[in-house]
Amino acid sequence: MELCKEETLSDDVLPVVIVGNGPSGICLSYLLSGHTPYLSPDGFHPNPILHNKLSENPNLSLFDQDLEYLCEGVEGRSSNPVAVLFDALLLPDGDFGVDCPSPLVWQYEPERAVPHLVLGKGPPGGAWHAMEGSMFTLSLANWMELPGLKLKDWVRDKRRNVRNDRATPAEIASYYQHYVNKMGLEKRFACGTTVTSVHQVSLDSGRTVWKIQGLQRRSKVGEGQEEAEVPFSVHAENVVLATGTHDIPARLGVQGENLPYVCHSFWELEAAISSGHLDCASEPVLVVGAGLTAADAVLAAHHLNTPVYHAFRRPVTDPGLIFNQLPKVLYPEYHKVHQMMSQQQHKMNETVVNLSNHPIVSPADGTSYPGYLSFPKHRVVEFKPDGKCVLEGEGGLQTALQVSMALVLIGSHANLSFLPEDGHSLALEPEEPISCRRNPLDVDPYTYECVKEPGMYAMGPLVGENFVRFLKGGALAIACDIVRKRKTKRQSATENCVTSLLNNCTLEA
Repeated sequence: MELCKEETLSDDVLPVVIVGNGPSGICLSYLLSGHTPYLSPDGFHPNPILHNKLSENPNLSLFDQDLEYLCEGVEGRSSNPVAVLFDALLLPDGDFGVDCPSPLVWQYEPERAVPHLVLGKGPPGGAWHAMEGSMFTLSLANWMELPGLKLKDWVRDKRRNVRNDRATPAEIASYYQHYVNKMGLEKRFACGTTVTSVHQVSLDSGRTVWKIQGLQRRSKVGEGQEEAEVPFSVHAENVVLATGTHDIPARLGVQGENLPYVCHSFWELEAAISSGHLDCASEPVLVVGAGLTAADAVLAAHHLNTPVYHAFRRPVTDPGLIFNQLPKVLYPEYHKVHQMMSQQQHKMNETVVNLSNHPIVSPADGTSYPGYLSFPKHRVVEFKPDGKCVLEGEGGLQTALQVSMALVLIGSHANLSFLPEDGHSLALEPEEPISCRRNPLDVDPYTYECVKEPGMYAMGPLVGENFVRFLKGGALAIACDIVRKRKTKRQSATENCVTSLLNNCTLEA
């Protein structure tokens, strides 16, 4: 879809503009396009309390029910109640890896559709397209699929041999792009767009709306494949932030972090491997961080037989570590990394052996992971020009490690530069950077509307949901609230019209 530049303010206002075309934006577009969830006539949920609540109004869609009431008593792996509710409805007993059928049935009701626009820098799928180069697969378990199209079935149609229910990030990116076309959503998507400003304006009619401005990449007519960036501007009653938090890598803020051998992206590791700059003969790689991306880096180097030092600030047993929250059966690779972190730890006051020459063997049970050593409860103090990294553990004891490459993979921050104050005023802690785990945006738990900015919503990683499995709840909450707002607005307009007619009437004797 090509957008245009508006020179003057008008009353041509969209009900909703979604900034971000990843799985969050795609799922919300699906719900706003008239696809409506109901309790199936023969639907059954294993949670008896939830099943009884759904059975109270079997003919009402989920959009027309009290989400807060349905959320009561439903527990799951998210801190957002609607995310837990929708996950429980789409994937009953999903935590146990059980493929239990959903009690929901989807009906297409075009009369419910809410006009909207989805803006994204690349093709539908968002950051998943940037992950296409990854050599690793992610567990399916239906966690990454969107309503109405089974990911397992789609993957099975694409290739003959499906092992362990797994798919590559490239396949997932392709699935999201296919989903948009399959569900007829493409007319709502304007790709190749970079949003530069979102702010409120007053129209000539006196209405206050959101003005969204930016640039859209377009091919120049008659000039081959060259592209030009064309300004655009649209107005909306509501804006949804679905940008994710992967734009700006988090930094340690220590001396030497800008040295050439210090990287902040997993893809820089892949590039070093592909170019031959990193191999089994290289000095060890230092991986800093204890998230899934850091685990991917450990696995990549380990498969290459490049020695790995692994430093992270928390103890291995910390329940907040993502590894302690993932089912072992569904994520065997990450469970392996967690074992490495646990079994081959550097011990305080011991001399660090050069992993290039002396592979480490765990003395506890004989399990061997050659060329790996973890440093729990350590932080980086300094990166030195000669390739030495200084770590500091408990008690202030410092250790210097000689490395060929340092990967700082401690998360990332959202790029909300198109908002006033970079959106910091919307976060729980306005003085801190916005992040998925530590400082998400402050939203109403049942509508996902920003507490400090009515008419602006946020979803996905911006509100603490890193898994596609749970971000779908944000789409449900936002769609329900926008539908409720529009219904209230129509009722108010009807009442005003009736009142006006009555006031203009004269009684005849």
